[in-house]
Amino acid sequence: MNAAPAVAAAVVPAAGRGERLGPGAPKALRELGGVPLLVHAVRALARSRAVGLVVVAAPPDGVAEVVALLAGHGLDTADVRVVAGGATRQESVRLGLAVIPAEVDVVLVHDAARPLVPVEVVDAVAAAVRGGAQAVVPAVPLADTVKRVEPQAGGGPEPVLDTPDRATLRAVQTPQGFRREVLAEVHAKALAEEAGGGLPPVTDDAGLVERYGGRVVVVPGHEEAFKVTRPLDLVLAEAVLARRRASDGF
Repeated sequence: MNAAPAVAAAVVPAAGRGERLGPGAPKALRELGGVPLLVHAVRALARSRAVGLVVVAAPPDGVAEVVALLAGHGLDTADVRVVAGGATRQESVRLGLAVIPAEVDVVLVHDAARPLVPVEVVDAVAAAVRGGAQAVVPAVPLADTVKRVEPQAGGGPEPVLDTPDRATLRAVQTPQGFRREVLAEVHAKALAEEAGGGLPPVTDDAGLVERYGGRVVVVPGHEEAFKVTRPLDLVLAEAVLARRRASDGF
């Protein structure tokens, strides 16, 4: 990885099963071009000069397997650590954050299921946090019209409530970037609320910052930073990877 002093650390929550990809190995361990998604994701972060440490939150019963997997792909340096993750994404991020050295004040959180994020997106997110932002998300404009609906029990037709202005909407990606103290504070508040039977977990860390009154800003994302969630996504990712390998030996 980088020989330069650590500017940022990244947490990769990779303890989930990813059932929408079908039965089998956890989503992060599914292969893309013969290499697990997790390895692609860690490599994508490691290519950034802004990142000096990557912490992977692995399935609690699969830490040794993930350590061996990363080592087998040349990612067994002091710049990559593996810890046991939790039952939720939120818990895995919190456990990963806990092992980051105190002197690191910029933390990125990246989905293992976004294996092809370009290095310029990682750099842009880290730079925006260093520039003073509390929380930063990469995002892309929506191509489709979006309808807000009233969900119906039993899967019946759903009444449309309204059509938001597409120009004001963005599809959020990762890595998301944070001031270390901001991320730690919102996770501590969320943990306290969970213990008291409070609000449910959010789907991303920027959502926690929003929940507790922080300010989140958006920087441009990239179409290749899409999330591999369903089998068709994996087909698209294979095509992107094949194009990269053909053009620049990626």
